[in-house]
Amino acid sequence: MTIQALGYVGIEATSPEDWAGFGTGLLGLMLAERSASQLVFRMDDRRQRLVVTPGSRDGARFFGWEVADAAALTAMAARLEAAGMPVAQGDRALAGQRRVADLIVTQDPLGNRLEIVQGAESTAEPFRPGRCISGFRTGALGMGHAVLTVPRMADVLPFYRDLLGFHVSDYVTNPFHAYFMHVNPRHHSLALIETGQAGLHHLMMELFHLDDVGQGYDLATMEEGRIATSLGRHTNDFMTSFYARTPGGFMVEYGWGGRQVDMATWQPVEMRSGPSLWGHERTWGSAEMRAEARRLKLQAAAAGERAPVQVLPGNHHLMQGECMWWEMVKAAAE
Repeated sequence: MTIQALGYVGIEATSPEDWAGFGTGLLGLMLAERSASQLVFRMDDRRQRLVVTPGSRDGARFFGWEVADAAALTAMAARLEAAGMPVAQGDRALAGQRRVADLIVTQDPLGNRLEIVQGAESTAEPFRPGRCISGFRTGALGMGHAVLTVPRMADVLPFYRDLLGFHVSDYVTNPFHAYFMHVNPRHHSLALIETGQAGLHHLMMELFHLDDVGQGYDLATMEEGRIATSLGRHTNDFMTSFYARTPGGFMVEYGWGGRQVDMATWQPVEMRSGPSLWGHERTWGSAEMRAEARRLKLQAAAAGERAPVQVLPGNHHLMQGECMWWEMVKAAAE
């Protein structure tokens, strides 16, 4: 009955048409449906991954979390009900709108609408990206990850960790308090950041090639105010990424090279060297937080902290070693 992946996300937007250009022209999503009631974007063979609907505010409207089958969905509904959480059975009309076989609807302690689903629809129609990209790393890993801001960690973490069964990958207490959780081998499909407020901090989308990210970064730098966090690399999931401001004000992390975890053996740890190995200069958050993040990053660099690059077959080529010093470094590490 465990959650297996982040299947889709729904966004409410005061100016939904702004998402058409942002989603296709910068992110490279495929605009699969366009109507007065919604914009539907694809990332792969799924019928929908991101749904944008008009509304009176900007932010997350719903999160679609996947389970394996009907039996797992029934078990999850029973578990939520036993814990006193509100659970509603999604009707045929809603299931058809979400392109799934069945779903239940509940909410987290902050009121975020969670749709737990099974039987997501795929299509044989080829994915046609909005700009020239190699594609998104999705499949069994889901569409990426979501990061929520929470007023108080203790009020939200037990719901996701203990009730829904998310597994803690690691956590940080400085320069902010955050927990990162996985439901499949992706390092995290959900993270919670304690900020004093509830909301959507960012969504992450992972590309197959680093050049897709770099070319997206070029496009984002051409728009004033679009870059929220500069290009950099994280310490925990090793993602090389930048963060772009969406038309709704929250961010999309656009990245490559994310780390996988072994779910059978992984042990959560506290990350003490800050959120990034290099880069990721922020234009958001307090001046104190930004200064501390920079201090930790430079301290990690001075201490020689490094991490291996995560690559997939086909997006890299091995070079022959031509430097005796480098060969000695590698030999000493083995």
